[in-house]
Amino acid sequence: MKTYQIVGIGNAIVDVITQADDGYLAQMGIQKGVMQLVEQSRGELLYDSMQTRRQAAGGSVANTIAGLGALGLKTGFIGRVRDDELGQFYAEEMRQMGTDFVNPPVAGGELPTSRSMIFVSPDGERSMNTYLGISSELGPEDVADSVAGQADILFLEGYLYDKDKGKAAFERAAALCRAAGGKAGIALSDPFCVDRHRDDFRRLVGALDYVIGNEHEWKSLYQTEDLGRALEQAAAEAGMVVCTRSSYDVVLVRGEETVTVPVNPVTPVDATGAGDQFAAGFLYGLATGAPLQAAGRMGCIAAAEVIGHYGARPERDVRALFQAEGLV
Repeated sequence: MKTYQIVGIGNAIVDVITQADDGYLAQMGIQKGVMQLVEQSRGELLYDSMQTRRQAAGGSVANTIAGLGALGLKTGFIGRVRDDELGQFYAEEMRQMGTDFVNPPVAGGELPTSRSMIFVSPDGERSMNTYLGISSELGPEDVADSVAGQADILFLEGYLYDKDKGKAAFERAAALCRAAGGKAGIALSDPFCVDRHRDDFRRLVGALDYVIGNEHEWKSLYQTEDLGRALEQAAAEAGMVVCTRSSYDVVLVRGEETVTVPVNPVTPVDATGAGDQFAAGFLYGLATGAPLQAAGRMGCIAAAEVIGHYGARPERDVRALFQAEGLV
């Protein structure tokens, strides 16, 4: 038996959340309702300006792995934080969520711990200013054989391809996992990420065991507005294809098997983390040997839970929700 059922690798970013009205946003020069990357000095200024703040360990794959840890699986996360206040917070919160944060915070690291300052307006709009910091310096030296090679399933973040070091870390982790008999897969992350790395991602679709994306990402990958055509091409190349379509049916393809999973309509309070928690539910099903239909339904249940409240992590017992539908 391996040490981990699922290991994730991705950006370790602390989400820092505060309430802010339009006047404050204008005063601080924050563009409402969008995500912007900021430099270190701007990030520190915004962080210091947040008089009341709530913090959570974030990052796309980290959110997924935390959801899986809360579901009771043995999980690990490969990420990079500095040995500063936010880095210590991040490592401890991941541990409290039931996930082994395998890389100790870097003492005297070259950059501060990554953070995303999130300003929530009274109308529910979220304005995000993200300083990538040390998480974007993740490299192959951060990937231990005793972690990636001891994972039944590895889950990787497309954003890592934005830097050569991250790409090398990604490929080392995938190679170690698959050489030891594990399954490795990727979340495409967003259409702009796909645009930047289309050739690499097309290669990965054929090389990895599963690929998760939404309809916009799949259409971007195959440069077509016809989703059916994109998924047909993907299915011919990939071990397993998963396509989410917001409030429409999820499509899953594995070999000759194709299933569609209905999505029960939910009025979203905050859509942040919907894709991350869909991945958590789906991967829980994959890790526990559930049929493809059931794994897809688990993903939909986990996504519905997280969009029903603020924040990217589950607040309810998601496994109990699975039990209520007879899935576990």
